[in-house]
Amino acid sequence: MSVKHLSRPSSPSDPRVGLLSIAPSLDPTAYADQAGASYVAQVTVGHRKDFGLYLTPISVARFMADYTSTAPGPMRVLDPAAGAGILLCATVESLVHRGFHAKIELVAYEVDPKLADILRDVLRELQFWCHDMSAEMTFTVICRDFILEHADALQNMGGLFPALPAADRFDIVISNPPYFKLNKADPRAQAAASVVHGQPNIYGLFMAVSAALLHQGGQLIFITPRSFASGPYFRAFRELFFAHVKPQLIHIFGSRKDAFSRDAVLQENVILKGVREDHWSAIKALRMITISTSQGTSDLATPSRRAVRLDAALDMTSRDKILRLSSSVSEDELVRLVDSWPGNLGAYGLQISTGPVVPFRATMLIDKSGNVPETHLPLLWMNHVRSMVVTWPLRSHKKEYIKNLDEAYPILVPNKNYVLLRRFSAKEEERRLVAGPYLAAAHQVAMLGLENHLNYVYRPGGNLTVDETYGLAALFNSSLLDGYFRTTNGNTQVSATELRAMPLPALDVILEIGRRSKAIAGNTGAVDTLVLDLACGKVKGRKAVAVG
Repeated sequence: MSVKHLSRPSSPSDPRVGLLSIAPSLDPTAYADQAGASYVAQVTVGHRKDFGLYLTPISVARFMADYTSTAPGPMRVLDPAAGAGILLCATVESLVHRGFHAKIELVAYEVDPKLADILRDVLRELQFWCHDMSAEMTFTVICRDFILEHADALQNMGGLFPALPAADRFDIVISNPPYFKLNKADPRAQAAASVVHGQPNIYGLFMAVSAALLHQGGQLIFITPRSFASGPYFRAFRELFFAHVKPQLIHIFGSRKDAFSRDAVLQENVILKGVREDHWSAIKALRMITISTSQGTSDLATPSRRAVRLDAALDMTSRDKILRLSSSVSEDELVRLVDSWPGNLGAYGLQISTGPVVPFRATMLIDKSGNVPETHLPLLWMNHVRSMVVTWPLRSHKKEYIKNLDEAYPILVPNKNYVLLRRFSAKEEERRLVAGPYLAAAHQVAMLGLENHLNYVYRPGGNLTVDETYGLAALFNSSLLDGYFRTTNGNTQVSATELRAMPLPALDVILEIGRRSKAIAGNTGAVDTLVLDLACGKVKGRKAVAVG
């Protein structure tokens, strides 16, 4: 259902339910925030998760709105997941306070019917406010699924950007879209098959469709998880999206919990501002991107800002088109250093895979206790791996044993030297990369189990030497590679694909790190210093890199 409110009631005495009658001291953005918070307090946690309902804080909404730019003539603005309307209110307030008095047309999608009713009330009050400010604003609220409504936008030109009439396009799209993964059978996922891979996160679909609805020169301002910036799941998305959207600004939040602390959301968020400019990278020119940072929302009014070359942040000639988000000059230097390294796992005849034991599929094979090696074998989980240490058993609640049976052998690995890496980091964990050296000599068994939340580095058809095992584990645990990974990867998941492509120093450097780290493996600070000294010092002419 679409509802349009074209003007304020002509009589100033008309009764109002909302901003001006209930809370005359609130501006429209604050009123939208209050209305949204009141609604969220009434719904269940399950309802919020189903709808991805995490409302934008006032400070974030105003920060995003202030990055909109104006042009002569009317302005058409879209929020494809409007919630209670805080981003639209902040945008209109920002435009009006900057002297924009041409007509503003708002289009707001909200799929939750009850929240859509609140949204209409909020935008009606915003309309009244605009009238008092001598500005003209109209709005339309559409209570339908935005992705399905515009599925045709993903069916053309390789999945993006069909030809649309000018009247249907927008000057600004501003949004805090929902974040949740879609099942492959979901019609929205099927509509986006050419844009995203596997089980897509719905926020990427909102970004893609919204970009398709922009005018040339139109602005897209989104707050999302930063996972779109890297990784195989979003590679097709990046290829198509950045072919048509030129990024101008990235804001990075230092804390994973501060941006949406009211909703207790732990997420690594960024704000992206881009401009619709089809095939912009084909024109060779020096372009810059602004990267700003704040710890969270409390210091959002005074972020640090710097300009970097766009081609250094986003290499459009590369296959993966990773958007690298370094927040400081020292991180830039760190990335340049690691990129200068000559090797990677494949170059040294090594491979990385994911642990083959999926517990819910192996319930009849795993136990909390057992007799090794007669009846059982070790089963290693993430919690067995700490920085430079692999400890088994822990005598914890985990089922740490897997039966030594023929039917278990397809999901076991040979007992060899491995570098074990956690596939996931805790949301507020200090390090994203956590690796430990596993030596075959630790257990007198032929096979062992590695649970699916572990990655493991190995030499196919052979064995890692002890020095290689310790050297690689030390490198992956170092602040150097952890900083590189954080800059080039926005996921809490540590993907084997990305580790496979990660640069590594020369093999003699790895072996030297391994030889010298064995004696100090229990001192992670000393190991980190050793890696920094050897890995940085072996690069000719390279200055020391400040990390951390």
